[in-house]
Amino acid sequence: MIAESFERFAGVCAILTGLTGFLYSVAFIVIARNTPRLGNLLSGLFLMLGGLLTTAVLIAIYNRLREKEAAFALWAVLLGLVGAVGSALHGGYDLANAIHVPETVPANLPSQVDPRGLLTFGVAGIGLFVVAWLMVRSGGFPKGLGYLGYVLAVLLLVLYLGRLIVLNAASPLIVGPALLTGFIVNPAWYIWLGITLWREQSA
Repeated sequence: MIAESFERFAGVCAILTGLTGFLYSVAFIVIARNTPRLGNLLSGLFLMLGGLLTTAVLIAIYNRLREKEAAFALWAVLLGLVGAVGSALHGGYDLANAIHVPETVPANLPSQVDPRGLLTFGVAGIGLFVVAWLMVRSGGFPKGLGYLGYVLAVLLLVLYLGRLIVLNAASPLIVGPALLTGFIVNPAWYIWLGITLWREQSA
């Protein structure tokens, strides 16, 4: 009964994660162009909230996947949790800087806790790829959700490599994957996951 209640809770968290991910993209890509300080403040807030919400989602995924692939499921959720906590810390770092803008720190200095999205995109992408693989082979989730997870994982890794190598956020190599990830694939995956967790436990 407790596990079922937690999965319903995690389902709500997953839906909220999808929404906060979408709002983060709006703030980071749209609002920041016209009002940089407000965009930075909102994007930091939504990134932090999304990371915290994701932790509950990952525990629910692990609880379901561990029955067939315990070791891989544990590895995947550990990577995912590191990525989620890194995302929350990165968001908190950005939020703190947006509220009280530093006078001596360069604007393009990488986050000290998540340089160029190493945890938010890189580690989280690897963890999600393993989760998607387990979803496809375990039968505990819709296979389509697993395949969409593959797409999201690859996009996250592309974003990390793009921010690490290209650096220029206006480059098409970053803007294209960022738009696809933030406005479509990431919200779709988390909302679908949330509906799946909620419906199956309600049923």
